[in-house]
Amino acid sequence: MPQPDTRADLIAAACLVLAVIQGIMLASLFAGIAPHPPRAIPLFAMPPFLSVSIGTALAGCLLAHRPTGQRLAIPTALFALLSFGPQKYLDPAFPEIWIAVITSQAAVLTIAYALIASPAAKVAPHAN
Repeated sequence: MPQPDTRADLIAAACLVLAVIQGIMLASLFAGIAPHPPRAIPLFAMPPFLSVSIGTALAGCLLAHRPTGQRLAIPTALFALLSFGPQKYLDPAFPEIWIAVITSQAAVLTIAYALIASPAAKVAPHAN
């Protein structure tokens, strides 16, 4: 009988989804393939920001079965919302990027659900 997904499973999957989406967006920026993020916004240049976002998401994914990884899911979600938050519904490129926006928001909601809706859930031991 299959076992239900644990909080760590949900966090790992959501972090991996966000890392892949941000990685593809970074690659499209470097390749100049539209639609791609701008090279810079008023707060920072996008390549360093996306690099940190991807690294944080991958660390959260790899460590999701530990409290540290679950804590890393919080900045992962916040970084994703900077790139793919509700403000993107007003972006002129939304018709081209809607799938990444909606999928990223679903991943952020998955992280929020895993961290908030079941705060008493135990961290499952990592299976090898």
